[in-house]
Amino acid sequence: MKFNFKNTIKAFCCMAVVLAQVKCSSSSDPVENPPVDPPVVNPPAVTNDVNFWLTKGNQSVLFEKQTAVLGFGTTANAYANIEVNAAQKYQTIDGFGYTLTGGSVEVINQLNAVKRTALLQELFGSGENSIGVSYIRISIGASDLNAAPFTYNDLVAGETDLNLEKFSLEKDKNLIAMLKEILAINPKILILATPWSAPLWMKDLASFKGGKLKTEYYDVYAKYFVKYIQQMKAEGITIDAVTPQNEPLHDGNNPSMYMSAADQAKFIKNSLGPAFKAANLNVKIIAYDHNCDNPNYPKAILADADAFPFVDGSAFHLYAGDISALSDVFNSYPTKNVYFTEQWTSSDGQFGGDLKWHLRNVIIGAMRNYSKNALEWNLANNANFGPHTDGGCEMCKGAITITSADRFERNVAYYIIAHASKFVPMGSTRIESNSGGSLQNVAFITPSGSKVLIVENDGNATETFNIKFNGKWVTTSLDAGSVGTYTWK
Repeated sequence: MKFNFKNTIKAFCCMAVVLAQVKCSSSSDPVENPPVDPPVVNPPAVTNDVNFWLTKGNQSVLFEKQTAVLGFGTTANAYANIEVNAAQKYQTIDGFGYTLTGGSVEVINQLNAVKRTALLQELFGSGENSIGVSYIRISIGASDLNAAPFTYNDLVAGETDLNLEKFSLEKDKNLIAMLKEILAINPKILILATPWSAPLWMKDLASFKGGKLKTEYYDVYAKYFVKYIQQMKAEGITIDAVTPQNEPLHDGNNPSMYMSAADQAKFIKNSLGPAFKAANLNVKIIAYDHNCDNPNYPKAILADADAFPFVDGSAFHLYAGDISALSDVFNSYPTKNVYFTEQWTSSDGQFGGDLKWHLRNVIIGAMRNYSKNALEWNLANNANFGPHTDGGCEMCKGAITITSADRFERNVAYYIIAHASKFVPMGSTRIESNSGGSLQNVAFITPSGSKVLIVENDGNATETFNIKFNGKWVTTSLDAGSVGTYTWK
């Protein structure tokens, strides 16, 4: 038999391949697979649920929208909670704003056309760069922040005009023109009108400063109000409400007029209320319009059974007393409204101190005490805090200072109102939020369903806290003396 070497070698090679395959498949000696990286799992993205606007008392941040992401979650922490409860509702809101004085009109009109238009849009518009002022107060005749005192029926000494044939709005033609521009920007803005003095021939003292309304002219003065409202309506300007007298217990201003609670009740029930009814005027009559230190004044008017039906509510300032006076009157007469209609910032005030005090009292305080509005005093003046009457306020600082034809400055009152007016439109409702310690706050729900929380850190240190809503919360912080407005859907 012949030996075939080539076939033998080939057989050995095939056996080696088979043995190698058997070894590789043996469970006692597994194949070492190369390592595989675990799949990459990205953490869930945190969405921004809450928008946040900030103003700091040191002015390093002035009403700026913040970029930090605030997402609602449920991770526990030890910080204090401000819990917002939309189910508990309180008063509806009419708006936030200023008094448009004659002096304000005068200085705003000194701006060039471009700057003037831009300012009015910024104040009264609804755009991204506007603050949405929704309520203004004006004077019937002159206030002390007009260049000179006047009424709409000024006569020579010894003359009377019982039929008001010489009544004229001519001296307020520039105010009327600006009101028309504002209404073109915001047709829904509410207007409260207030006299500083009756015409001199109706007073027992022939002076713009002080004196009282003579009883025999109560009916004529009521017709003066009616004529004013009707003529403003003819100009396209609807007056939503009036008060019978600005600061009726302060007769040292120029102009001014003293009116006791008893006299105001008589004027309302015997003259002003019946005159409005006879003229079919749907205009609110708001009593008092003076300081929180005398809640008995509006309560005396509301206690008069004949005056009560004509009175919508009571208005307050806070140059004396405590803001809780609004709740005192509201709780005594819960079917009647309360309003906050004036608070000044002084030429010698400090930005940080004024920001804290006014947010705590005028915005948060008035709202938590049932006010339907909150108004700062003068909208605008010049660098010398004018114009004003001889004897009028020399230290009243406007929300805006007009410095030249092409420049204006925003003062603390601008930011005080902006933190509410931009986010809380007319028709919003105050809702429940717990308040305590340094974090003063108030919450609202808007007609579109947005929630708004205004917080002021009244303490001396930075506060970190949670805003809790519907079982979830976001964590944020405010420096001492800072104000934040938070909004979410």
